[in-house]
Amino acid sequence: MSARVLLAVALAALPLQAFDDAVRAEVQSERRPWLERTMHVASDDARPALIAGVAIAALAGGAGRAFAIEAAVALVPVNLAVEASKYLTNRARPDGTHHRNNAAFPSSHAANAFAVAIVVARRWRRWTAPALLLALLVAYSRMYLDRHWFTDVAAGALAGAGLAWWAVGAWRSWRAARTAVTAAHAG
Repeated sequence: MSARVLLAVALAALPLQAFDDAVRAEVQSERRPWLERTMHVASDDARPALIAGVAIAALAGGAGRAFAIEAAVALVPVNLAVEASKYLTNRARPDGTHHRNNAAFPSSHAANAFAVAIVVARRWRRWTAPALLLALLVAYSRMYLDRHWFTDVAAGALAGAGLAWWAVGAWRSWRAARTAVTAAHAG
């Protein structure tokens, strides 16, 4: 058995639901009326804002187009992995809703937010902290609004960040190799 499979089995055997229940109770006890609107905006408006931001970037010149392409390159494998995982795990959400095509594990909001944060961080280092803070806000909003367990959000964040890092790196390597081949044929 590979080390990854053993790690997955070991993690599955841990009493994570008790941990998730404790985190949920703590987060829900901290709900405040003045935070509700902010958390709904972070959660409900995250995807439309992401799509609008990438579309605007694509129209904003070379760096913007490069960002939009890398965001798309990152988001495709992230969403394929997340949606497959949701279907396979079929985990109920903490608020009680339970649909196989929209299961709780992992959080796609967290995955997408962290994927875009990684693309931003790789392209514009000075924007790393704000991008990661926004991703954390989106992830936390999902727990605050009782739509995800902590482990859903953590797994989504890790999957989004890891797959985005890999996808953008692979894309850049492919582009560099293609440029080198084109230059060799031209010279």
